[in-house]
Amino acid sequence: MTTTTTYIAFLRAVNVGGRTVKMERLRALFAELGLGGVRSYIQSGNVFFTTDEPDRAALTRRIEEHLERSLGYPVPTLLRTVDEVAALLAAEPFKGIEVTPDVRLVVAFLSEPLPAGLAVPHTSPKGDHEVVGADPGAAYVVVHLRDGKWVSGELFGKAYRGAVTSRFLHTTEKILAAARKG
Repeated sequence: MTTTTTYIAFLRAVNVGGRTVKMERLRALFAELGLGGVRSYIQSGNVFFTTDEPDRAALTRRIEEHLERSLGYPVPTLLRTVDEVAALLAAEPFKGIEVTPDVRLVVAFLSEPLPAGLAVPHTSPKGDHEVVGADPGAAYVVVHLRDGKWVSGELFGKAYRGAVTSRFLHTTEKILAAARKG
């Protein structure tokens, strides 16, 4: 018996830094891989699809290789099931932290767990972000804006070798709601 899983693909480096791809094209690239029910949400590289592929790592590699061949640049892809994203949000990783004009709450999706040596909670040397929690697939980051801007840098230091793509908490909630509409 095969099980069909609905995934959310959180793509890094889509429609930033001059790397532009229309969502129609992105959906077509996923469909070319035989993935079902392909949809996207906003222009930042969030794609929903169904598959009966049981090997998530192999599926991730297949998607990344296809996107790189088709687009001409690497697109790190972090796959999460709808249930995983729902559980992440239900855990309320930012409970008690207030959003202000200078504070943003960010879910950093990880391709591999944070290094064991990175103590959590962890505040960056410049104090512009705090990692307030983490699990094997995500880190929860409070960003302190500087002059209204997120001055991005290495969230986890040079010891972290995995891929990371971030979404604001409120955007992650909207992505989940859109994915559930199926």
